[in-house]
Amino acid sequence: MTRLLVIGGSDAGISAGLRAREIDPTAEVTLLVADAYPNFSICGIPYHVSGDVPDWRSLAHRSSDDLDKAGLRVRLNHRATAIDAGAHTVTATTPDGSTTTLDYDRLVIGTGAVAVRPPIAGLDTLGPGDGVHTLHTMGDTFALLQSVQQRRARSAVIVGAGYIGLEMAEALTTRGLQVTLIEQVNQVMPTIDPELAQPLAEHLRGQGVTVRCGTRVRAVTADGDRLRVATDAATYEADIVLVVTGVRPDTDLAAAAGVTLGVHRAIAVDRQMRTNLPDVFAAGDCVHTYHRLLDRNVYLPLGSTAHKQGRVAGTNALGGQAVFAGSLGTQAVKVFDLVAAGTGLRDDNARQAGYDPVTVATTADDHKAYYPGATPIRVRVTADRRTGKLLGAQLLGTRGAEIAKRIDTYATAISYGASVVDIAELDLSYTPPLGSPWDAVQLATTRWQREVIERR
Repeated sequence: MTRLLVIGGSDAGISAGLRAREIDPTAEVTLLVADAYPNFSICGIPYHVSGDVPDWRSLAHRSSDDLDKAGLRVRLNHRATAIDAGAHTVTATTPDGSTTTLDYDRLVIGTGAVAVRPPIAGLDTLGPGDGVHTLHTMGDTFALLQSVQQRRARSAVIVGAGYIGLEMAEALTTRGLQVTLIEQVNQVMPTIDPELAQPLAEHLRGQGVTVRCGTRVRAVTADGDRLRVATDAATYEADIVLVVTGVRPDTDLAAAAGVTLGVHRAIAVDRQMRTNLPDVFAAGDCVHTYHRLLDRNVYLPLGSTAHKQGRVAGTNALGGQAVFAGSLGTQAVKVFDLVAAGTGLRDDNARQAGYDPVTVATTADDHKAYYPGATPIRVRVTADRRTGKLLGAQLLGTRGAEIAKRIDTYATAISYGASVVDIAELDLSYTPPLGSPWDAVQLATTRWQREVIERR
């Protein structure tokens, strides 16, 4: 019987444990979870804050009973403090403050990531008790909601306009707060091109959000119950401040045990999720990720990736030979009534990878214009000038325009090495209320073909 010990109870850790039990129902799988919330969807937090998901328990992918029935021994409020790879043991603190030592045959590290605290004056002394928050765990969520209620918050400043910043701008606006969104770079959602970020910012403004891009926050101070956020240009007052400027891999435990770190100080793993230490695997937001197009490792923390990596780690911890296929960074975000999505490479990183990229913009209806309710989709397709190889795509459209599924079409095509010409040959579904004989996905690539290939 194999004793598998998993550190971490989020996407990667749970996936590893479940997969191990699928392969060998006699395997003894123990998970050390640092808090009381195993297998909760961090991605779902904004929707609990907004009230769209009223019961926070609904954010659990699986209940504790589900995990128990799957044969996982989940130890809540057990924080791993040391790994002895030579002795094959892990030391952890227990809920009563004592320590315990557990033996393992195989170990999976799934410690995830922690919120970045940028170098802003005041953040080292102010915290949830003052109305200043980060947002990455269920504990962070409860603290934020407590602040909103106790402070009777009517206004909020959000520092950071990435995915979480945009989702939280919607969530807090939905709760009735006046939101100011501040971003250091010159656009919201820095992972898409400015041509799509600009209309997205205008949509936020149309919903009542104050958007300030190209603005650096210098300090956060407290004056009684009021908070002041000082930038180069102005000072903004608010009842609460939310700092969501990204995450970093949580790797201190692994590094102290001798695990080699790689890109962005994430754990270095091969595509079988093996670390440099014998019988030690790692997966999820704490590891670097193989990128299919770049053919190298990057740091790309995504829940979908963590699930896949965890499954590979769980398979191989039980003696399998699974290989992580890699990521394209495919993502989508809903911001009020719009959805933005992207996959693959943009011009700058494609050029750095040795391609000769060209990006062509197209606007096409989501379905036949004569059927009521048609809405425009903005599409940006990136492909290699010499070969026509599809490298990336970005979309912006209404929530009902199936933006996420259309970006998935591009992601699938890129995964199998398709060219822009190949996309026109896809046999996609068509009915007037839902699409067109030539879908927006295809109209965008055929325009790329006309403007680049046919003009040579």
